[in-house]
Amino acid sequence: MQSPWASGPAEILIHALGLLKKDSDTNRRLAMMLIDNAVEQMSKTYLSLPKRITGIKIPRKNLLEAFDSFPALLDTLEEHASSKLEGVDLGSIEFYHRIRNQLYHEGIGLTVEREKVDIYAELASVLFRNLFGQPLKLPVGDKTELLGQFIEKWNQLENALARSAREIARDAAKGGMHRTRFPDPARFLAEKGFISKPDYNRITQLRQVRNSVVHNEISYNEAITLELLDSLSAVLNSLEIRTAVDGEKPGG
Repeated sequence: MQSPWASGPAEILIHALGLLKKDSDTNRRLAMMLIDNAVEQMSKTYLSLPKRITGIKIPRKNLLEAFDSFPALLDTLEEHASSKLEGVDLGSIEFYHRIRNQLYHEGIGLTVEREKVDIYAELASVLFRNLFGQPLKLPVGDKTELLGQFIEKWNQLENALARSAREIARDAAKGGMHRTRFPDPARFLAEKGFISKPDYNRITQLRQVRNSVVHNEISYNEAITLELLDSLSAVLNSLEIRTAVDGEKPGG
């Protein structure tokens, strides 16, 4: 069952994608604005929840300051809820927010490509799941199915890499202070011998595709194929098997 505080952002996202059943310049602009509004609302909602639910407490003054601007909101989310952001690229979200601003302030005569709307919707869906612990099934068409699967599995892979890196760092510290955040968990794990060089190279290649797609540098319709999805699944399965095997950790 969906948490009551999550229902508002969920309804906005679903309504945004519903507009795209009839694809037009106007509907894409409106959908982009609604997706952005959903991201803003889910972020504000999560940060405003009681400490008993989230485990975080932000002074009201700081919260109000964070709500003054979208970048400040993302900064506050990153500061207080970093554990909920694994697999979420806030830089990409801010990139699409700027496109939304351009559409809002200079909207007459402007349009937005369908791919940008699709990608922002998928990023919003990942953020929703991370913050509220509940998947959100968006009513997308066949063309975006592979995109959704790719972003979903990439998020799973980044979470798994981060968890493994933290566990190895904790074991190496033997009860002392250890790192909890890694700029590149895959590189750290490769250096520790926890993942193979071929897997590290595949992760690097997959990250390049993911970043190019999310930043709209290449078309996801061309870049994301069944073969690419199979490659991502293979790396994820390899990591999960490695983690599950006793004594596989370096020094184990």
